[in-house]
Amino acid sequence: MRDITYPPIIVAAKTSFRLLGQRFQMSGTEHVPTSGGVLLACNHIGYVDFIYGGLAANPSGRLVRFMAKRELFDHKLVGPLMRSLHHIEVDRGAGEASFRTAVDFLRQGEAVGIFPEATISRSMELKEFKTGAVRIAAEAGVPLVPVTMWGTQRMMTKDHPRDFSRGKTISISVGAPLHPTGADPVAETAALRAAMTELLDRTIRDYPADEQPPGSWWLPASYGGSAPTPEEALRLDEEERRRRAERKANKSTK
Repeated sequence: MRDITYPPIIVAAKTSFRLLGQRFQMSGTEHVPTSGGVLLACNHIGYVDFIYGGLAANPSGRLVRFMAKRELFDHKLVGPLMRSLHHIEVDRGAGEASFRTAVDFLRQGEAVGIFPEATISRSMELKEFKTGAVRIAAEAGVPLVPVTMWGTQRMMTKDHPRDFSRGKTISISVGAPLHPTGADPVAETAALRAAMTELLDRTIRDYPADEQPPGSWWLPASYGGSAPTPEEALRLDEEERRRRAERKANKSTK
């Protein structure tokens, strides 16, 4: 797959990281193979996760094609960029096309990124997972590698103002690959979520304590932070969906 845009984008991103004075804690990146198809399953806590999630494969020299919602591809500026990077458009109402594209990319030896939670977690803990990740990996016959990020939510996430001030630490942890067979997608999805829960716990606990004091809004309630509990986050998600549906209905009647 020919890449003209991706290499300079990576250079620009790394330059931005330096200008922002960001420090990186990376672990387990050796689990990403240097060649062949691989599916990276990432947690989702902020709007910039697809930028930082790709760093998990950077030490292996891989470019990651992320599966992302159709709305990004519909944007007049972001859309052309997403296509030039060969990311994969996901229509949540008709997911079969994106499923087939992801499988095709993986069979061609590409690295593909997916967010099994589908949407950003307001609680900063893992939401329930869709089964798509294990089904795609099983269909393509490739390893499924868990990845957890921490610190990205401090820059840009739901319900909070953007903060690109200097000096933040970004942690990226990569776990041992899983090898789904597709025989029981629900059980294999539960195994993926369990592996990522353990990985995220370690990532949070290893994060610099002076950057997430007790009560921090970006820290889960179960860790002493003030982020919504999973139950509260679910209620907020439902309210957001209701407002979105109402806006859509109002537009259709005008």
